[in-house]
This record gives sequence, structure tokens and C-alpha cells, in this order.
Amino acid sequence: MIFTVIGLVLFEVVSSIDNAVINAEVLHTMSPKGRKWFLLWGMLFAVFVVRGVLPWLIVWGVVPSLGPVDAFFATMSSDPVVHAAVDAATPVLFAGGGVFLLFLFLHWLFLEEKHYGLPHEHFFARQGLWFYAIVSVLLAVVVWFSLETHPMMAFGAVVGSTAFFITHGFKDNAEKAEKELLSGDKKRSDVSKILYLEAIDTTFSIDGVLGAFAFTMSVPLILLGNGIGALVVRQLTISNIDRIKKYIYLKNGAMYSLLALGMMMILESFSVHVPEWGAPLATVVILAIAFLKSRAHANRQAV
Repeated sequence: MIFTVIGLVLFEVVSSIDNAVINAEVLHTMSPKGRKWFLLWGMLFAVFVVRGVLPWLIVWGVVPSLGPVDAFFATMSSDPVVHAAVDAATPVLFAGGGVFLLFLFLHWLFLEEKHYGLPHEHFFARQGLWFYAIVSVLLAVVVWFSLETHPMMAFGAVVGSTAFFITHGFKDNAEKAEKELLSGDKKRSDVSKILYLEAIDTTFSIDGVLGAFAFTMSVPLILLGNGIGALVVRQLTISNIDRIKKYIYLKNGAMYSLLALGMMMILESFSVHVPEWGAPLATVVILAIAFLKSRAHANRQAV
């Protein structure tokens, strides 16, 4: 349990670095009162509402027969009947979550600007045109084999693909809104900026919550790990975000963690057992390598 929580905290922190950077930059344009309001109530909203409601909605979505009330109590329950119902729906959740995480990784690999840490990243960045073809074929393959195994898995995979493109659209609009906020061309109130930051935090949280199910199906552990991670991200936002920016390969580590978690979830959905320690171990190792590589680069730049 401790190892799982540590993995969840590290994954949440590193996968939310982009979110922390956006928060820090927008906060600089706000009044002191607005900053305090966001850092207090925004933190409570991020930890207890977003990271509490999303797992509940996911459990309710994959086991609709429970209903909203029973799904809420199922997230905290030790009732074996409830756990059996959730376990039966796990392949559907893992198929959707795995496709979502793989699409996130492939989008970063093919289309997003990055600090190149490995030789193959240059090659894939020059093949951006192939991203949509590859994810379409990947989805078709997962759906094809899912229909033979568990028809609802196919639906889960399609939902994962849909969720990716919806959140991707929100993130694109968020980047445009961020440029407007930072340019100062349009005067916006602190309230509108806070609402913007909360919307962005919710969008970024989807990645972390879905990835968390690769670590464990225990929602209390997910809430604990992701909640601590969210608190750390808030602390980074107000303390030393410039120093974090120097660790340029942490984003790379987060994305390769998504690749590992996505593959594990898809394998699990097809009844290929992955040890419970697999996801935490992969996350810790990948992020440790990314951190050491980033620190070596920062030390070279400082010389």
C-alpha cells in the first residue's frame, strides 16, 4: 500500500507539472487577494472535489447498475459483493483508460513540442502526419479483439478514445486562453481567472485519475495518493516553479509513464496479469531516470 501511494504521488506530481506552470504564470497576473483565494479554496476543490468526484463518476460509469448513490459508497466500501461488481467491470475501465493513456503518449511523441531526450523522438516528431492514422488503427485493433473477449470492452475503448479527443480540445483552447490572459490584451477579473484555472485543473486531473486505476482499484488509496500529489503541485506553484522548469526531462518521464501504464491497463483488460507492484515500480524507475537525466542537464547548463 505504501509503495502504491508513493507511486501515485510521484505520478500525480510529474504528470501535473504543465498544470503547475500554467497556474504559476496566471497567478502572477492576479491580485494578492485573488491568489490567496485560489490557493486555499482552489486547493480544496482540486483535492476533495475533482479527485473525489472523478473516481466516483468512473465507478458509476463502468457499473451503471449500482446507481449514483451505491457507486459513491462502493468507492469506500469493503463489501465483497460490491467489489465483485466493480471487478467484473474492470476490463471495460482498463480498456478505456489504456486507450486514453496510449493516445496521450502518442500525441506527445508525434505532435507536441518537447525536449528531445532519446534519439527516436526526433524521428517520430518528423512523422506527425501519421499520428491520426496510427491511433485510428490502434483503436480498430483493440476494438476487434475486444469484441471476441468482452463486447463492452470495445465500447470502453471507444469511450477512452472519445475522452482523449474531448480533453485534447479543452487543452488546446486552454493554451489560447492562457496566451490571452498573459498578454494583457483583454482585462479579466480574478474570478474569471480562478474559474479558468479550476477548469484547467479538472481537465489535467483526468489523466492522473485514469492512470491511477493502473496502480490500484482501491479508490481510497487513489484519493490519498492523488490528493497528496495535488498538494505538492500547489506548493510547487507558489514556491519555486522556475527551478522545476530546469528539470526539462520530467515531462518526458511522465509521458513514458503513461505509455507503461496504458500498456499495463490494456494487457489487464485482456486478462494478462500484471503484478500489483508493476505500475508503481515502472513509474518510480522511469521518473527516477528522467530526474537524473534532467539534473545532469541542469548541472551542465550551470557550468
